[in-house]
Amino acid sequence: MNRMEAFLILRRIPKIIPSLVVLGFFLLAVAVRAQEHTRSRDLGIPFDGMTGPLNAITDVKGVEVGNTTLILGDGQLKLGVGPVRTGVTAVFPRGKDLPEPVAAGWFTENGNGEMTGTTWVEESGLLEGPILITNTHSVGVVRDAVIAWRLKHGPQNESGYSWSLPVVAETWDGYLNDINGFHVKPEDVFHALDSAHGGAVEEGNVGGGTGMICNEFKGGIGSSSRLLDAKYGGYTVGVLVQCNYGQRDQLRIAGVPVAREIPGNNVWDDDVGSIIVVLATDAPLLPTQLRRLAKRVPLGLARDGSYSGNGSGDIFIAFSTANLGKAESKGVNQLDVLPNERMNPLFLATVQATEEAVVNAMIAAKTMTGVNGHTVIALPHDQLRKVLKKYNRLVK
Repeated sequence: MNRMEAFLILRRIPKIIPSLVVLGFFLLAVAVRAQEHTRSRDLGIPFDGMTGPLNAITDVKGVEVGNTTLILGDGQLKLGVGPVRTGVTAVFPRGKDLPEPVAAGWFTENGNGEMTGTTWVEESGLLEGPILITNTHSVGVVRDAVIAWRLKHGPQNESGYSWSLPVVAETWDGYLNDINGFHVKPEDVFHALDSAHGGAVEEGNVGGGTGMICNEFKGGIGSSSRLLDAKYGGYTVGVLVQCNYGQRDQLRIAGVPVAREIPGNNVWDDDVGSIIVVLATDAPLLPTQLRRLAKRVPLGLARDGSYSGNGSGDIFIAFSTANLGKAESKGVNQLDVLPNERMNPLFLATVQATEEAVVNAMIAAKTMTGVNGHTVIALPHDQLRKVLKKYNRLVK
């Protein structure tokens, strides 16, 4: 039993069980660390650029990621009962204990999707609070739960009011999940927020990515980072994706058309999925510059074969953790800003990290069976290595 399965059981334990037993079970569950998983570079897949120590969005100092993974039941779909294959992923720009806003910008390549709160991000240039990712029909409950969580954990403003326009994004997991059963509850959102941490990031069938499909293989959550050379400032760019897009025959890995070499059952007749990308950096950038970074995300996705189909929601948000302590509402704030002429290395890092984050999600994901026996296979590691070797693209 893993940590999230234990949490699921806990949530459904009748309230008549003594509270101390419940508490003990919960503490045991959350104490279990995520199991290590295979990543792209473990298989010898070559990628350009130098990664941070973790090769994850958490290489950007202060960023924390948390997940709630909901997996329950098998067999035929019973509305409101299951099977359940969904969850919530939370990203804190400065961690749970430092709610100061960060500069942010966002971009949508194709808008068949949702990311709440972006109107104010565009207007103000600031991201206030965490970013949450879930399934399409749970955006409302997640948004409301984030507000409740912030009311519980944060002080009111000077006028005595608390105000929040949370950023909550989605992709559709209805092929594997009882998406109209509304299984994501406020307590699941609280768990993702409360369990957020730095360090290694869980990938694959976790959090909001639990029931997702990528290029008709199993998809989910993936992450990667790039560390710029000292002559370019030594800045870090980190990416986290929830990937649920693409057609099998378009998939490219390290420039190789791997899916054409790996037979399997198709899931879709067209590109009808979506992808959410969260980009973090410690480079001191203005909101307009961060929007420019977000606009480079599609170039990384294109390396993996994406062409951003009509039915896809491809939405990206970028933030900077620089200028800490300079978001005061009084007086004049003096900001550090990187000139536009020095942004090229950040653009390249964004493309590289995005490309690898998607592949990391697919490599970490496991074959999953969901509603009505629908099965989505994971990208087979051994076959992938054979294909890459055939094209002379393995590094080990």
